[in-house]
Amino acid sequence: MANTSTKSENKKSDFENQASNLADQAKSAAQNVGEKARQAGEYAGEKARQAGEYARDKADSAVSGAGKGMESLAGTIRDRGPQEGLLGKATSGVANTLDSAGRYLDEHGMSGMVDDMTSMIRNHPLPAVLIGVGIGFMLARLTSTSSRSY
Repeated sequence: MANTSTKSENKKSDFENQASNLADQAKSAAQNVGEKARQAGEYAGEKARQAGEYARDKADSAVSGAGKGMESLAGTIRDRGPQEGLLGKATSGVANTLDSAGRYLDEHGMSGMVDDMTSMIRNHPLPAVLIGVGIGFMLARLTSTSSRSY
């Protein structure tokens, strides 16, 4: 009988060892899966950050190019427009406005414009809301008018 009891205890011990080994393997696999998921998340986050930077750089470049174009147009208007009289003053005013707007776009880019707009909205929230409501009202009128004409 002692032999049967020893065999039973050995089987029980083997089963416990196998169960412990399986539990350790499952724990290790879960840790590996967790690590892989963390690495995949970091990789996706990095790629998203890079895509955002690329888009921001392209937008800044496009806005800067538009600013340079406005400055060039201002120079052309000054050179070819009337220099004297009422039309000369109007031409000069348009050229100056185009020139200053072009310089602003060239110097600040898209990110600078967004920063300036955010600052303006924070400093003057009520006028910003009223302007937004007014623009929304005008867009609603335009879309409702155009949908009736079809």
